[in-house]
Amino acid sequence: MVSQARTLWFFSRLANSSYGFESCLEAARHGYDFLQHRMWDKEYGGFYWQVDARGLQSTMPHKHLYGQAFALFALSEYWVASQDTAALNLARRLFDLLDKHAWDSEYGGFTEFLLENWQAQPENVPSYLGTKREIKLMNTHIHITEALTSYTRVTNEPRARERLIELIFIMSNAVVNKSVGACSERFYKNWMPIRTQKPGRVSYGHDIENIWLLVEACNASNISSGPLLNLFDTLFRYSLKYGFDHKKGGFYESGKFNRKADKKDKIDWVQAEALVGALQMYELTSADIYSDCYRNILEWIMNYQVDWENGEWNRRIDNRGRSFGEKAGAWKAPYHSGRAMLQCLDLLE
Repeated sequence: MVSQARTLWFFSRLANSSYGFESCLEAARHGYDFLQHRMWDKEYGGFYWQVDARGLQSTMPHKHLYGQAFALFALSEYWVASQDTAALNLARRLFDLLDKHAWDSEYGGFTEFLLENWQAQPENVPSYLGTKREIKLMNTHIHITEALTSYTRVTNEPRARERLIELIFIMSNAVVNKSVGACSERFYKNWMPIRTQKPGRVSYGHDIENIWLLVEACNASNISSGPLLNLFDTLFRYSLKYGFDHKKGGFYESGKFNRKADKKDKIDWVQAEALVGALQMYELTSADIYSDCYRNILEWIMNYQVDWENGEWNRRIDNRGRSFGEKAGAWKAPYHSGRAMLQCLDLLE
């Protein structure tokens, strides 16, 4: 579901830009047809997490909000590109299902994982992302926020705007560890962070992605992101302090709270999100630290992350400069890198 929806979104977004061409919409239409005819659950509604290669039967039928969020995101963008009313109607049906079955009216946010028929996750059935019942992830809610940002823009639906504003509160407050100045990743249902004896970890790419997606969410909700600027600055400077390679450039993968990064691969999507985040912060603050960071990351991407000979971005670059990982797969599509390029071009203009 994730790679299908991300690829549909990318070609729809590219078709909506000044950099697109006719075949982009054709590719998007192909992806949309597969999504609605092969991955939509005709009995219970919503999208399967996975189907077989021909799309004839579901192989992982349960409803994970991470996948549903990308479907809503893709359908919203595809409608802008195609003006296909059926796509917008499908997006509305999906939003209604998520709001009815997955929205947590008591604590806010969304239940991450539900069975095929939208019933609650049993205690002995882990989610497709490996979490137990009633666990909430920052990562999932980043992308629900992104999806509702796009959906709210195209529909102006008051209920969607309400859910989006609630998510702005969550992503700017509940997920933030105030004593550290970075975000936690895992939470109980009531948004209390899951604490263990081990120090918490920071995913630098997610923290910086959260910044610029909050700016977009505020814009879609017609509220100012100004009151969050100090938070944005705190989150970004934390990642610069602990997760940035000041010698070679680029951001590392992750590290423990208040410690230097210990996972030091340079991953494609982390560089993509940091590039957009740095340019977004420069637009908001005019501070040299962000323009310098933007240029540094772009230089790293141009010199190391992009494979100029064979095309696309290298998945990972290790600390010795070796590249490895797939060019495309279930978790690598033109979404992060393509979205970063288009978003940066918009900001630069």
